[in-house]
Amino acid sequence: MELKILEERSNPLLKRTEYRFEISHPGAATPKLEEVRGELAKLLKLPKDRLVIEGMHARFGTPQTRGEALAYLTAEDVKAISREHILIRNKLKEKPVPATPGAAEAPAAVEAKPAAETKPAHPPAAAEEAKHPAAEAKKPAHEPKKPAGEGKHEAEGAHPAEGKHPPAEGKKGGHEPKKAAADAKKE
Repeated sequence: MELKILEERSNPLLKRTEYRFEISHPGAATPKLEEVRGELAKLLKLPKDRLVIEGMHARFGTPQTRGEALAYLTAEDVKAISREHILIRNKLKEKPVPATPGAAEAPAAVEAKPAAETKPAHPPAAAEEAKHPAAEAKKPAHEPKKPAGEGKHEAEGAHPAEGKHPPAEGKKGGHEPKKAAADAKKE
C-alpha cells in the first residue's frame, strides 16, 4: 500500500488541516479505514486520536483509492467539531445502543395466559360477515365475459344498423368492421 498526499489545506477556523490523499494498492483489496488511518498518522507524524478520515472512494477498475482526512489540533477539538457518524466510523466514539422499554425484564417473567383467554389469530369468517352487513351484496369474483358481438360500441349505439362506422367529417364513406371485411375476402 502506497500512500501519497495530493493536497494540504489549513483551516484555522475549525482548528484543523484538511488533506486529500491517494492510496495505490495493486494486487490487493481496498484497504480498511483503520489501516489507512494508521499509515496516514505515521506519515503526518500525528497521534491517531487527532486524525479523522472523512471518506474514501475506490476508483472502479483501478487499484487506487482517494480520500479526505482531517487533522485537528487537539483530541478535544475532534470530538467537539466532527460529526457523530464520522467519529463512530473512525472508532473515536462508541455507537449508542438504543434503550428499549422492558428490555431489562427477562422474557421468563411474563406470565403465560391459559388457552381459553387467548384470542385466535384470525376471527372466524362468520364473525366478519356479521360485522359487515353489506357483505351479502358482494360483487362476483370476476365479471362474466361478453359474447364476441357485444362490445362497448354496440352498447352505446355508436354503430349504425348496417354494421359500418359513420363517415368522418370531410371523408368519403366509412369502413367495414374487421369481421365483415374478413368475410368479404373469403368470398
